[in-house]
Amino acid sequence: MMLPAALLLLGALTAVVAPRLLARADWADREPVLALWVWQCAVAAVLLCCALSMTLSAALAWQVVRGQVFAPAPHAVMEAYGLGTTGPWAAPTAVALACGGVWTAAMLMREVVRTRARRRLRCAELLVRAPLLPGEESGSRLVVLEGERSDAWWLPGGTAPRLVVTTAALRRLKGRQLDALVAHEEGHTHARHDWLLHCSAALAGGFPQVPVFAAFRHEMHRLVELAADDMASRRFGRLTTALALVELNEDRGVFGPVPTPHAHLPKRVHRLLTPPDRLTAARRLRLTAAAALVPVVPLLVAFGPGLRALG
Repeated sequence: MMLPAALLLLGALTAVVAPRLLARADWADREPVLALWVWQCAVAAVLLCCALSMTLSAALAWQVVRGQVFAPAPHAVMEAYGLGTTGPWAAPTAVALACGGVWTAAMLMREVVRTRARRRLRCAELLVRAPLLPGEESGSRLVVLEGERSDAWWLPGGTAPRLVVTTAALRRLKGRQLDALVAHEEGHTHARHDWLLHCSAALAGGFPQVPVFAAFRHEMHRLVELAADDMASRRFGRLTTALALVELNEDRGVFGPVPTPHAHLPKRVHRLLTPPDRLTAARRLRLTAAAALVPVVPLLVAFGPGLRALG
């Protein structure tokens, strides 16, 4: 029973320490894509610790599970895991972790259902506000809506994701600013940022008391926007992208003294106008490799006794 407990302790330690370490990192805003990768590795490590602990606890508690998990393993491996000495906490731990896995799957399914419902509703609203003309194809990637408020958003899903732009936004965005806006929204789609947002929302909604999941959701909303800003600025320039953000959101009072729900926009504009120095390629490579090793640690802990027995 020591190994499942060690995996749970490792998962809890990662869930508490990882958000604090990433909050202190001074490079996240400079390398948002790398920060997204690090966050995903940290969350994957926590989930992997729970899954491995559940599997080993179930193998300790029930012979039928043990036969499935360790069927091809030699006797020395089974002795290394102490399968013959079942502890009193093996079955309750396995059941509790299995319930947590079922709850996680249910939260993910709920997020998928809600997302599809919202998408169907928005598509229906678009069809009412911008009905198809005779001979017009329904798979158009650009939809222009009549509106007095500058707005634009990418509608993911389906075989042909669509960019929705209001006529007010078309009047305000000049020249390459519209191209920068399109590149920003395309960056979200190509990087599948919507899936990151859905997964982070499901985990945080299902386990609000887990620090790493709550911080994961909070950071995803910020980092995906920074990453999309960088994608647009690499193609059309930082000044053009910053001006596009200002023109699109100026009427919302975002840049005033009173905080608004879009208070992060001034920081994004400032970041585009005064770009921070990027990390060196060597440091980016080191951070990428170090983050990839985080989910490997639970695997080494779980398979360590078996590998030592085989060795």
